[in-house]
Amino acid sequence: MYAHKPFSPACEENKQPILSVLAPLLTDARSVLEIGSGTGQHAVHFAAAMPLLRWQCSDVPAHLQGISAWLDEAALPNTPPAIALDVDGDWPAGPFDAVYSANTAHIMSLIQVETMFRGVGALLAPGKLFALYGPFSDHGRHSSDSNARFDAYLRQNDPNSGVRDLVDLKRFAGEAGLSLVDDIAMPVNNRTLIWRRDPAPG
Repeated sequence: MYAHKPFSPACEENKQPILSVLAPLLTDARSVLEIGSGTGQHAVHFAAAMPLLRWQCSDVPAHLQGISAWLDEAALPNTPPAIALDVDGDWPAGPFDAVYSANTAHIMSLIQVETMFRGVGALLAPGKLFALYGPFSDHGRHSSDSNARFDAYLRQNDPNSGVRDLVDLKRFAGEAGLSLVDDIAMPVNNRTLIWRRDPAPG
């Protein structure tokens, strides 16, 4: 193991449950953009399990070295070098058949979450999917006491962060041309939200 290789226990615990959700949805996909790859653990696990899928990692520049440590050690043929992506900046041109992001919405500001949806909507072709994993509330109601405590902790440390509400996400998605097609319960009170790019008007 690389001395500088980051490790997230949460990623280790949730990688297989998330893969079980993603794999059936991505059977026809050939390229995925991951927004906020974090440590790189998900990318290595998913790319190894889906060898026909090109898994493109991305994150803010500060995280790229750690992601590269995971990708370099795994040496998989379907994980190109990670790219820098700040949702407020320039987005890659693609093409991508799907977009995936885990545990990012609650550490972004609400405006950045809206920007992310707008970017995803512009990137995906009609019918293509965006999978968003994490804790979410619904009409201000948390799914568990632990999520409520987590939300309070996030907001105390950074008032711009916080567990995001489905009401806001559906509004952002609608404005970006995306529709919620599935809401899948996951372990530890998380969810995987599956959004589909709507057909172009006319």
